[in-house]
Formats: sequence, C-alpha cells, structure tokens
Amino acid sequence: MTRPDVTVVVAVYNTMPYLTECLNSLVKQSIGKDRLEIVAVDDGSTDDSGRELDRFAERYPGVVKVIHQANSGGPAAPSNRALEVATGRYVYFVGSDDHLGREALERMVKYADAHGSDVVVGKMVGTNGRYVHQALFQRNDPDVSLYDSALPFTLANTKLFRRDFVEQHKLRFPEDMPVGSDQPFTIEACVRAGRVSVLADYTCYYAVKRGDASNITYRADHLARLRCTAQIMEHAAGLIEAGPKRDAVFKRHFTWELAKLVQDDFPSLDRATRDEVCAGIAELADAYFTDALRDSMDVRRRVRIALAQRGAVDLLVRAIEDEAEHGAPPMLLEDGRAYLRYPGFRDPALDLPDRLFEVVGESVPKQLADGTALVSAAWEQDGDDMAVSLAVRVPVTGETGTATVRLAGRAMPKSADKPGGRRVPVGTALPALVGETGQEAAADGTGTVLLARIPLQPTRAKLGVRAYLDVAGSTYEIPVKTQGVPLPLARRWREKVPYRISATANAKGRLVITTAPLWEPPPGASLRLRRVLSRVKRKLTR
Repeated sequence: MTRPDVTVVVAVYNTMPYLTECLNSLVKQSIGKDRLEIVAVDDGSTDDSGRELDRFAERYPGVVKVIHQANSGGPAAPSNRALEVATGRYVYFVGSDDHLGREALERMVKYADAHGSDVVVGKMVGTNGRYVHQALFQRNDPDVSLYDSALPFTLANTKLFRRDFVEQHKLRFPEDMPVGSDQPFTIEACVRAGRVSVLADYTCYYAVKRGDASNITYRADHLARLRCTAQIMEHAAGLIEAGPKRDAVFKRHFTWELAKLVQDDFPSLDRATRDEVCAGIAELADAYFTDALRDSMDVRRRVRIALAQRGAVDLLVRAIEDEAEHGAPPMLLEDGRAYLRYPGFRDPALDLPDRLFEVVGESVPKQLADGTALVSAAWEQDGDDMAVSLAVRVPVTGETGTATVRLAGRAMPKSADKPGGRRVPVGTALPALVGETGQEAAADGTGTVLLARIPLQPTRAKLGVRAYLDVAGSTYEIPVKTQGVPLPLARRWREKVPYRISATANAKGRLVITTAPLWEPPPGASLRLRRVLSRVKRKLTR
C-alpha cells in the first residue's frame, strides 16, 4: 500500500452535529483520498458521535479508520492513540467540531515539501464567535521563529507536523491535562523544529464555537486552567533558558491564560478559590514574571497580575469591580508621566513600583475616552451674541493646567449664501471655536471638571465638542459623550437673519452642536414645516 502523504487525527467526544461537517470537510479534501488517511478516536462518546464515525468508516474504507475507547477526560489520550497507528508522511490534528477549507491539506503538504518544513501553520479563522489570534497570518512566511513572531499566540496543535520529526523527538500529549494539553506538544515542536512555516494566503482551518459554548476550553474551571497553565509553563521552562526568548513565549501565558483567571468573573468566585488562584499566579509570577516581561504588557493586565502576586485579593476584587462599573480608573499626570490610579497605587503596604501603573502610547486614548463625559451644557445669549457653556469631566488629575474644551467640525453640506450667512465651501473643515476654560476638582477627587464658555458663529455647521489634554508629551483630542445628561433645548438667536442652534447626541453618543439659518428645516421636518420656513425665508431675505 502506498504511504499516504498526510494522516489527519481527530479526537472525538460528543461533538454531534458538528462532527459530520468536520468529517465531510476531510473526505472532500482536494489532496485526494489516495494521499489521505483519517484516524478518528472516539473517546467514549455518549451521543451519536461513535455511530457517525462508523458510518464514515464504512463509506470510506481504507481512508477513515476508527478506534473506540473508554473516556479519558480530554483530547490528549485519543490523540496519542492515533499517533501510534498513523502512517502518513505528515500528521495534522483537527478538532472534531471544526472543519477545513477544501484545499487545506494539499496546500500545506506542498508548502512543507517545498520548504523542508517540520511544522506548517495554516491560516485559521474563528466562526460563531470563536476568537482566533490573527497576527501570525498577515503573510506567507517559510521560516518563522517562536521568539520574534506572533507564533506564541497560536499554540494549538492544529498544524501540519512532519511525522518522522514527531517520532524522532518522541512528541506526545500529556494525558493528565484536561485543557491545554496541545500546548506542551506544540511548544516543544516549535522549539526543536528546523523550520516552522506559515501559510497565510488560504484559510485552512475554521475553528467553531459551539452554540452552547460546550467546547472543553470554555468548560474548564479556574483551578483546572491554573494547574494546566502551570504545567505548560514548567514544560516550556525546561526547553527554553531564562531570558528574552522565554519572555517572548511566556508573554502569551501572562497576557492570555493567567490574565483570564482574574477577569470580570473572578469576584464571583468563593473566597477559598480566589485565594488559591492568586497563590498559583503568585508562584508563576515569582518564577517567570521578569521586569522586561512586565513592562511589555498593558497596564491593566500587569496590575492585576501584580496584585495577585502580592496576595492583595481584596484590592484585586475592588480593581475588577470598579473597572467593570466605571471603566478605567482616573489618571494622574505628574512630572511628564501618566499613571492609572488602580487600587494599590502607592500603597505603602504593597510597595509596588510606580512604573507598574504607568500608561503610555496607544492605550492612552482609550483610558481618556472611557472617562471623559459631559456634566452640563447651557446656552448663554447676550443680544445677537450666543455662547455655549459646558462642564466636561475628564478622568485626569495632577498637571491638567493646559487642558481645554473646543468645538471642532466641518461645514454642513450646503453653504450659506444669503445676507448674514458666510459662504463656506462644502465639507470645509472649520477653525476650532475656543473660549475660556477654567477647572475645578471633581467632587469625588478622581477627575477634573473643565468649565468652558465658547462663543458661537453664525455659520451652517456641525461642531463636535472635544476635550484636549496634554499627556506624557502628546496632545490628545477626546470626543465628549453625553451619557444621558439633559441637553439644552434648541434656540433661535440673532434678529435680522435668525439662526437656530441645537445640541444633540450623535449615533456614538457624542455631543454635537449644530448651527444653521432658522429658515432651513431640520432633518426629517414635515412638509408643512418646510413650507412655513420657506415663507419665513422669503420675508427675511427681501
């Protein structure tokens, strides 16, 4: 019998009806049945999965091979059993609720042969809300490194492995891990491989989130996931010496697996479980959470990891609950730096370094946007002069002296062309309207209220309300959200050629000031109102 090019391994446990689509996607592969072997191991399924496997084996003899065994508690044991009988030059692992693109195996085998690859990572996407990290799949790359690419964030075993390479290094899945058992296998393969290649120009793999989220990854509890993550990291530490290379791999585990243990559901755990989770994170952080690794992470995750590491369980709960209810904590501007005042900031009992709380670069706009909102708005009229008075809260304290509020936007689609109106080309950006801005501390001490009075101009325009803040050497423009604050009613101003001003929230909830000649009907105005305004316009412009 000719040796098949690839053996597809399918570990199966109660995955109907998804299993049918998975198997159909395999037997219909463009590589052809004469080059294909499918080894499916039924791990004691209690639904119709075993019968469905037998149906495919009967329909495709010599191609689909089925092994039935007692339930082992995870995909590792059935995957190892399949490796014992696999005969293909390559082996490929597929989840029994997922499916492949029709040309996936043909393309990956061809790519591996062309480049002498020990491992080929075909492009994966998620379906039904399943998240799959996409950074690795920006382009084809015949030779990627585990240490300077996004490969550590793509450690599932859903890859093509050269089977002689697998047997040479005796790669197998740890059978005592209910979740994550593919990661030790994949990490060791990527460490030992002569070449790891990425095939990104074709979607090879469709990862499915089941409708009831019953995938094993979603079912495991906090302590099981903690134990398995510790086992993964200990295994990887035995393969990769301490330093930048290990940090590159462990950044994934601190920002993904461990950070997930202290998300919004953490406060709902019982006290003993919370303590045990934090103790486990602390043990791993003490061993592997280097300064360089900590500094490479976003402030939110590294603060939570640090609070867990210090055993500050109550502060960690407060930090998670406060952020869930109010968004990011207030920012302190001090000596040209910006710090997020999470619980534990400058707490002498914890002695955490300030740089742990420092926020820089791309995360600054989100922190500012989450906490910037309108406090109040009102019109101020003096004869033909009109101004808007605004109070805007920004989530910043400390060095806020340069903060201002302005109106910025573009002319409305039609230019004013009658007496009293200024001609403005369609779509032209208007100069920002600036007034006097004062400040006062927010009542709760967690922010600053900017008080601005901005004169308005008789121009047809839509103007967004913006706060401008200098943070760590950069100026940020933040749209102001209304957040349900009552807005002043539309008003007429000016006598000879009257204008209408109004304040509304746009589709994103941001405050917009609109100015237009009074005779122009507002959007959606009735025909009757349009006629009345037309008569007003004729009288005013004679």
